[in-house]
Amino acid sequence: MTIGSTSRKGRAEVPFDRRLLTYSPSARRYTIALALFAIVDVIAVIAGAVAIAGLLSDVVTDPSARLFGAQGVHLAVIVGAFATRAATTFLRDRFAHRAALQTIAELRSAAVDALTDPTRTSPHRLAAERDRASTVLLRGLDALVDYLADYVPALLSTVVITPLVIAVVWWADWPSAVIIVVTMPLIPVFMVLIGMMTRDRTRRKLDAMSRQSAQLLDLLTGLPTLKALGRANGPAARVDSLGASLTRSTMSSLRIAFLSGAVLELLATLCVALVAVGIGLRLVFGDMSLYAGVLALVLAPEAYLPLRRIGAAFHAAEDGKEASREVLALLSSAADATPADRRDHTVASPLTVTLDDLGVRGRDGWTPRRLSAMLRPGEVTVLTGANGAGKSTVLAAILGLETADEGCVRINDVEVGTLDLDAFHRHVAWLPQNPVIEPGTVSDNLALFGDLDPDLVAEVSRAVAFDSVVAELPAGLATTIGAGGNGISAGQRQRLALVRTLASNAPLVLLDEPTAHLDDRTAARVMATIDRRAAAGATVVIVSHRADVLDADAGTHGVVNVAGEAVAR
Repeated sequence: MTIGSTSRKGRAEVPFDRRLLTYSPSARRYTIALALFAIVDVIAVIAGAVAIAGLLSDVVTDPSARLFGAQGVHLAVIVGAFATRAATTFLRDRFAHRAALQTIAELRSAAVDALTDPTRTSPHRLAAERDRASTVLLRGLDALVDYLADYVPALLSTVVITPLVIAVVWWADWPSAVIIVVTMPLIPVFMVLIGMMTRDRTRRKLDAMSRQSAQLLDLLTGLPTLKALGRANGPAARVDSLGASLTRSTMSSLRIAFLSGAVLELLATLCVALVAVGIGLRLVFGDMSLYAGVLALVLAPEAYLPLRRIGAAFHAAEDGKEASREVLALLSSAADATPADRRDHTVASPLTVTLDDLGVRGRDGWTPRRLSAMLRPGEVTVLTGANGAGKSTVLAAILGLETADEGCVRINDVEVGTLDLDAFHRHVAWLPQNPVIEPGTVSDNLALFGDLDPDLVAEVSRAVAFDSVVAELPAGLATTIGAGGNGISAGQRQRLALVRTLASNAPLVLLDEPTAHLDDRTAARVMATIDRRAAAGATVVIVSHRADVLDADAGTHGVVNVAGEAVAR
């Protein structure tokens, strides 16, 4: 599942994707309201045209008729029709913009939920889609306002207004209706041709925007390091190149938009002119009444007007339409990826973890594949292997955050895919490579995942030398730290996370590089504390490639190479 794939294979592109109605309640209400506005609008259009035709034919054929006498009804209908159309247009535009913003908010919320739900989107897939997803969900979906507020109303008007107007013209003057029916398909044909021309340009524009956003995010993240190394000005040329690429793709789309808009307007004008010429010739030769001629002539532009509005809004809506395709494809694939039988089973301690031919396919291949091992209570199992072999992915699969493409993970003989994840995670203490540090005090972060026994916290703090860290802080445990641990060093962040993890009573302990950022002496004390957790009956799994971890006593540590290679002990 990737946010960049829009499932066009096997699915023909349509002007309005019905999946919008599935994922957005506001879109459903919006569509119904637009249909009602279109019905009111077409009634006003036909009533006004009939009144204008009656007024002009009576005035021309009977010049002595009093304008404010016999024609008063016609004038009242004309004024009422114009007032109704003005009110309908105002209310429709007002409602359309509000509904568009609500729809965008609902799609954005649903997409974020799908991306952050581990049962539907795995962590490594989320990391791979981060840059594209941020561009589509933020800047891309904002362009959906033009699509929903302009393009969709014009589309519904075409479905509702155009057939009824053609029917009335046919009743009044069938040759004019034939001309309209014959010439009208020319506008959609040209729109399709222009759309095929601009589709790739729109996609390239979104790609360029995504690359530029990703590059800027990476630069901002690494700016302190680049500045410290004196390389802060190095990426400037790359940023300029990305900006120039975005400018070229945007200007290319704008050129096509202006030229195609002029072409569509000219085509609609020529079609109306053909109808007018036919009506004029038949009036001259007396082949039709003035009433029928005026009625057909007034209604002819109204038959083409919705298509002209579609043409005018087509390019402005294309960016949002492209973004909506990707978001709807994401939501559809995420719904398909949700296991139907999840959240049925629970487990109880002690926990035995079985890896049965586990295989996870990433964007760079299998990481890992055909991995089998049994992780037992009272033992420390070390997962090792080259960078990128899939060590952290194995921990994510054990947690149920990663879906196995081959094999499975079982917790006490129950597949992790069928577990109640919330209940299961209460039995797990997890230390990821980048521990979560929230803005707040040190004590707040120690209790981030639940209240801990103060005596146990003190014992573990002494074991991992966190007590010395607290002593050095300005306000001890009440010291305020920023997002991501800003204000304390990487080693201090690691010790804080270790205390939080090892002081828990969870029967399953997962540690990803627990001795990273620690000196050898402190690392040895951490390993001794981990061994005591295992001796107390916990199932401990460590991801590491440090020699001090791999060379530990073979009687207490088991080593599994996720790449399937032999491990020297």
